[in-house]
Amino acid sequence: MSTTAPARPPRAGAPEERRPDTRPGRVGGGLSDPKQLAAALPDALRKLDPRAMAKSPVMFVVWVGSVVTTGLALTDPGDWFGWAISAWLWLTTVFANLAEAVAEGRGKAQADTLRRARTGTVARRVTGTGGEEPAPGTELRVGDLVVCEAGDVIPGDGDVVEGVASVDESAITGESAPVVRESGGDRCAVTGGTKVLSDRIVVRITTKPGDTFIDRMIGLVEGADRRKTPNEVALNILLASLTIVFLLAVVTLKPFAVYAGADAQTSLVVLAALLVCLIPTTIGALLSAIGIAGMDRLVQRNVLALSGRAVEAAGDVSTLLLDKTGTITLGNRRACAFVPVRGVTEAELAGAARLSSLADETPEGRSIVDLAQETVEAGAAPLPDAPADAEWVAFTARSRMSGVDAGGRRIRKGASGAVAAWVEERGGRVPEDARELADGIARAGGTPLLVAVEDAEGARVLGVVHLKDVVKEGMRERFAELRRMGIRTVMITGDNPLTAKAVAEEAGVDDFLAEATPEDKLALIRREQAGGKLVAMTGDGTNDAPALAQADVGVAMNTGTSAAKEAGNMVDLDSDPTKLIEIVAIGKQLLITRGALTTFSIANDVAKYFAIVPAMFTVAYPGLETLDVMGLASPESAILSAVIFNALVIVALVPLALRGVRYRPAGADAMLRRNLAVYGLGGLVAPFAGIKLIDLLLSLIPGLR
Repeated sequence: MSTTAPARPPRAGAPEERRPDTRPGRVGGGLSDPKQLAAALPDALRKLDPRAMAKSPVMFVVWVGSVVTTGLALTDPGDWFGWAISAWLWLTTVFANLAEAVAEGRGKAQADTLRRARTGTVARRVTGTGGEEPAPGTELRVGDLVVCEAGDVIPGDGDVVEGVASVDESAITGESAPVVRESGGDRCAVTGGTKVLSDRIVVRITTKPGDTFIDRMIGLVEGADRRKTPNEVALNILLASLTIVFLLAVVTLKPFAVYAGADAQTSLVVLAALLVCLIPTTIGALLSAIGIAGMDRLVQRNVLALSGRAVEAAGDVSTLLLDKTGTITLGNRRACAFVPVRGVTEAELAGAARLSSLADETPEGRSIVDLAQETVEAGAAPLPDAPADAEWVAFTARSRMSGVDAGGRRIRKGASGAVAAWVEERGGRVPEDARELADGIARAGGTPLLVAVEDAEGARVLGVVHLKDVVKEGMRERFAELRRMGIRTVMITGDNPLTAKAVAEEAGVDDFLAEATPEDKLALIRREQAGGKLVAMTGDGTNDAPALAQADVGVAMNTGTSAAKEAGNMVDLDSDPTKLIEIVAIGKQLLITRGALTTFSIANDVAKYFAIVPAMFTVAYPGLETLDVMGLASPESAILSAVIFNALVIVALVPLALRGVRYRPAGADAMLRRNLAVYGLGGLVAPFAGIKLIDLLLSLIPGLR
């Protein structure tokens, strides 16, 4: 008899070659890139529209101050001081808009590439009678079936319901290596704008025109769909409150100055300069750019965040759920041994295991067939082929076993607990040595699969298949890093508890969930959230959709089903489950950057008191000269130096806002101390040095000494 397995079509479960992302427009140089600066400048000037400025209360006040000082300068054209203050206030506003425009511009090149992928294709729509008719891609509706063959561009997002094909997804992933998409599995989802390279598939459309994956990507990378996150809204409220407080304080200075006889030193131009210097203009100017840059850092790593809230939540995640296979371990577990129970030969066990795996297209199933073939080549008896009347039993997450019914025999292969229960339900008994063999393999970190048969002799266990998997190199160090970040890691696996415990100890995770079903994952997430924790997880199958939807950060694999991608709030275009660790780091970097620059912004206002207040009131109150610790040249020079520094510091901090403050794994207390030392103390010291330097330069100008 033949011992070869039936031919199999290409399978997406096999590792797909990954190449570096070559898409243009991925990384921008910010203000250090002249081309990008020139491209962003027109957008920055367009943002001077008061309707756009009103979105940021702080910068709107600066804009109003610019308008007022310009009007006052026009009434007195010979007042060079008024013109200088007005010019620098306008520059402050433009620099703020430029920071946002540069951040937005970093996604425009990628959006252009995506638009080229979104071509006006003509689809071959399946009619009610089974025929085909041409239809514009823009007229396709949810539920339509379309046929795509080699050379065709897929007209819309959907799921493959028939056939298997090689697809070029470089338009959205940047990878030139084709991928396999097929019906009936977790790799059935296809994206509109990608190209079929071989074979024929039938696709069921799952999104309406204008709401496709590429359409959503274009809106997100350009920033058009970016909404303020809860933390960003809260910070805006704080900045607006501080602005109102300083506005009231500055307004009340005028009557006090009149009473003290310092009316000439407190003109509206000076008061406008004082207000702009006192309100938190630095963080107000950079806040939007920080949020956009955080989204862009994810895009650079081929992750599409469907909301800014998800990026922010990633920074606050305290529990991380990770699949074992393919994430913590290398995946593609391979059968390394057939271990029969007493009274059963290895050949008998190998034959039954092979029959139950002939239709199993998973890497584990294929490795069992290959190992069985090796036993024949080593001198064992030939293995039988499956009869023509064989009925295959597919593996499901609920049953956790697969098999075949053929020739009056029912063979099952799967998780120890599931197969043992199947045997006992049919009146059989699981021998003690089978349990000992399975426990021994599990304790060694392997995965035991029980093989059982039901025939005329009844239901009985034949033995155990030993599957081997290897923990990825460096995972223990990465989990230790997450622990320093205050994140608890939980490994989720369908393996039995002994195997899960051995792998968890080797990998260094904090906890594990063994023999997990979709309901178990959902229940675990809800328990964690009930304790006030934010949870992140990855998934790619329809059975992961409920958990992805429940998680605070649900990262769906691009190779997964449409249900998974719709349920998650992030999509990883590379389909790399370990990228969840990077996503958490990016989220934390976003929050740290926002906090650090807020600290710097508030701290650097202190020096401006020592510059402007003495300049305004020294005439009336000579004792205030002691506050002039910088020894500035003149009142006009002091005020102008503070305004100039206030504008230039925005430019200086734009690269940091776009790149992000470097994140080092540490506890919250350690990060707070570091930020206060670097950005709090730095925010206090830098303005004194900066304002003094500008004053020295201005003092060289006649009339300012």
